[in-house]
Amino acid sequence: MAKQWGIAAFVILVAAGLAVFYQYFLNTSADQEARSRSPARVNVMAPETMPVRDRITAVGTLRARDAVELTAEVSGRVVELDFREGDRVNGGQLLVRLDDRQAQADLQVANARLADARRQYERAQRLRSNNSISQSQVDELRTGLDVGEAERQAARIRLDNHRIEAPFDGIVGLADISIGTYLTAGSAITTLDATEQMELSFSVPERFLGQIQVGQPVEGISAAYANESFQGELAQLGTRVSELSRTLPVRALISNPDGRLRSGQFMSVRLTLREREALVVPEQAILNQGDRKYLFVVDDGVARRLEIQTGSREPGKVEIVDGLSANDRVVVTGQDRLSTGDRVEVIENDDVIPDSQLASGSRA
Repeated sequence: MAKQWGIAAFVILVAAGLAVFYQYFLNTSADQEARSRSPARVNVMAPETMPVRDRITAVGTLRARDAVELTAEVSGRVVELDFREGDRVNGGQLLVRLDDRQAQADLQVANARLADARRQYERAQRLRSNNSISQSQVDELRTGLDVGEAERQAARIRLDNHRIEAPFDGIVGLADISIGTYLTAGSAITTLDATEQMELSFSVPERFLGQIQVGQPVEGISAAYANESFQGELAQLGTRVSELSRTLPVRALISNPDGRLRSGQFMSVRLTLREREALVVPEQAILNQGDRKYLFVVDDGVARRLEIQTGSREPGKVEIVDGLSANDRVVVTGQDRLSTGDRVEVIENDDVIPDSQLASGSRA
């Protein structure tokens, strides 16, 4: 029995010794491996404080603030054409004149009849002063004078209807008429658009109703001018939310001094709700893992992973709402191979973020 207990004790001692030796060997190997591993080479940048904007993106359609289709009010043959397609014209400028000889003759007849009615009425007034004529005759002649003045006014209007003038300053569109063309009443002549300012119509989701107001900055981007943005401001808010799309129609005024924007043009819209100062980092520093976002910072030559909350985005930059301080040194290259506790070697390089990446971020 004593012999069996001795054997058991010996086996236990041997096993304990082997375990201690194995643990020592593993720790020694790990320490040697850690000492032999080279520090990761990374670039770092300090977070920036810069203005960021909360924005709504949408799509919209342009149209001229004032736009009309000019038509003929009377029938007639074109005898004068005082514009060319694409011309900028002033309000009140004559564009088209129809043959108005008959209208001028009608006005002359109306003037002659009015003059005769005035003479008869003035003569009747003199005769009435000595009771040579009744008051009813004087009243009848007064009525004839009023009718004559109305007929002259109507003749003047008919004559004016042979002149098509620009109702406001703008640019004339295409026209399919020439001298000698016969136009009937209601025939289309051309279009006129006031293009100094364009109206940009788009819709805003109803969840932003409490944040939008007239005067907020609007930026429009057209595929025709991909590297350029057009500035304006929110000018009108709709009174009804669409029951189908749950959006509110709004309009912005976009400056168009050189006339490059055209009615019917499609534009991407960015409506700025508010602007503030915030902490931002390059967007390439952000790592995504599911719904969570991380970045690495360097502290005394050692990498440390931080979970962060992001906010608005600017070209090539991301706002950090929580999880980062202004004094942290953020890793912007090589972070995809790091783990917390890894030793790092910081490489100084001012061209860490290429300009092309910032440019692509501005179009995102």
